[in-house]
Amino acid sequence: MHADPLKDIEHALWDAQPHELLETAARLIQADTAAADVEILLVDYRQAYLVPAVGRGRVPVRLDNTAPGHAFAARQVVQDATGHTLHLPLVVHGDRLGVLSVRLPEPADRTTTERLTAVATVLARALRIADLHTDRYRSIRRRSRLTLAAEIQWDLLPGTACATDEFHLAGQLEPAYAVWGDNFDWAISERYLTLTVSDGMGTGVEAAALTHLAVSALRNARRSGADISEQAALADQTLYARHRGDRHVATLLMEVELDTGRVRVIDAGSPRVYRMRGNTTEAVRFESQLPLGMFGDADYTAEYFALEPGDRLVIVSDGVHTARSSAGENYGEAALAQALRDTRLQDPPEAVRTFIRHYLSYHGAAEPQDDAVVVFLDWTGKNPEA
Repeated sequence: MHADPLKDIEHALWDAQPHELLETAARLIQADTAAADVEILLVDYRQAYLVPAVGRGRVPVRLDNTAPGHAFAARQVVQDATGHTLHLPLVVHGDRLGVLSVRLPEPADRTTTERLTAVATVLARALRIADLHTDRYRSIRRRSRLTLAAEIQWDLLPGTACATDEFHLAGQLEPAYAVWGDNFDWAISERYLTLTVSDGMGTGVEAAALTHLAVSALRNARRSGADISEQAALADQTLYARHRGDRHVATLLMEVELDTGRVRVIDAGSPRVYRMRGNTTEAVRFESQLPLGMFGDADYTAEYFALEPGDRLVIVSDGVHTARSSAGENYGEAALAQALRDTRLQDPPEAVRTFIRHYLSYHGAAEPQDDAVVVFLDWTGKNPEA
């Protein structure tokens, strides 16, 4: 029986110690392809740079207008002009982790490209698991120190993007290194996508801890089989028991039925929803209900609307729609609509990046006065023939 080098690489990656995974991958790829160099770059928290983790490179690479950045943004293999270097995205279920760059002794042919693509797929999945067991990769991704509040919020996230047959979504916290109480969460089951966007009252660690308690209560209820009305009620009771109504969390809860696109919503605070359908963009309004934790005995009632294939939902926290420019203009009045139009043809991860750049440029040289969350959800819908 002949050995399969690709299978050997796969087994070696799964067997590697978590903190040694990238060096193991580079060594195996060099041995298999006689590559002159193998670089592995991880995306930073702001999704503006690719940070070298393994290889000769020591300087972070901009995502914009670079070959590795293009591979990351497009989630496609990019070959340089000489054909010798391949840049391969590291992606797990739509969540982009970084880029594998391999410089070969000869121009890459189809077989080599396919083999390296297969290796990149396994490496990305192994990296996602290894990240649970070591601080190394999270340390690499930060280009400056995270505040403690930001550390709490980033550790709460399920990821920054997710893609399935029914939907593709992505979200971002801003400012990435100093976020306070804003957060987003999602989970997928056989029947539903559950999505929440939350904004804890206050600033700093107090806001982050408040949001952490709210998200944990929502997850606890969800994992116990509760629907979103019950999730909201339990989180409301939990926060009130701890803070007696002095502190609360504005939260939007959504539950999307994967088979039909029917959405149940509870608007318990300030996050807003915009729907893009064809050439039309509109705010989707709901009946305002009490933020979580205000009284502890609120009865939350879900409202309904339906998604159609091709729809895009954009959810923003109040740090976005109430932001003001240095001239005192409200971002939510006109600039937000322009940002949505400018990102319409981009997939959610790139749309989020473009939107955040637009949001920051709106403030000019001034720092935003609040932290912010933006989430893009593109609805594909079930294929009835699948």
